[in-house]
Amino acid sequence: MDDSTELALRLPPLALNRKLPLWYQVAQHLRACILARRQGDPTRLPIEEDLAAHYGISVMTMRQALRELEDDELITRHRRRGTFVNESVSSRPLRLLGSVDAVVSQQASDDVQVLGADPVAPPAEFASYFPDTSDVTRFRRLRRENGEITSYAENFVVNDVASKIDLEDLAHLPMTGVLRDRIGVRIGLVEDTAEAKLPAPDIADLLDIPLGSPVLYCVGIIRDAAGRVIDIASIHYRGDRFKFAVTFETE
Repeated sequence: MDDSTELALRLPPLALNRKLPLWYQVAQHLRACILARRQGDPTRLPIEEDLAAHYGISVMTMRQALRELEDDELITRHRRRGTFVNESVSSRPLRLLGSVDAVVSQQASDDVQVLGADPVAPPAEFASYFPDTSDVTRFRRLRRENGEITSYAENFVVNDVASKIDLEDLAHLPMTGVLRDRIGVRIGLVEDTAEAKLPAPDIADLLDIPLGSPVLYCVGIIRDAAGRVIDIASIHYRGDRFKFAVTFETE
């Protein structure tokens, strides 16, 4: 980058992995640099062309990476003025890309107790994902490892898809696998988020933990190839029996 970028936030180099989307890698690298800023560091980013040259990608790919950060409210883009880090920026959810096969394999378990399926109104936190639906089907399951309870899962599935699900399949396959391999749903996107929280009393009772014990709460949103949300998983993991680990390739 030339001298005109000296007043902009300085960015270390990044070795790109061609196995992953370039915009995603660049967006995550910029995210890390922004969150690692110290007080007094510049808030302006280099111009798009200089950023693209820095990362060795096209301007169009660079714009896609910046759009991701803008959607997460990490940056604000002003026409003719440039792109700036938001002063009130805080940590945002980290998105990890992988294959559906990876999701299925990590959710699989040999010891799953299906607690039932029943029609319910979409929970308030998920209602916006089912805008034209008054009710969905809720599937409830307990998962064990070595005889000990590790998680409690609720899946809220649109009724036209839920009607095709065999409960026996859910005792042996994760919901993602049932949707894809048993029903033939073309899965377009899986979005997962995770956070620590305190469970409600009934959840603590199901997990066999003292009230007030923290759990890892994960939400998984599955969209079909047309972009429609067909399933939302709400999963509570026992904090003392679950570990989250991510492996990255560095080259």
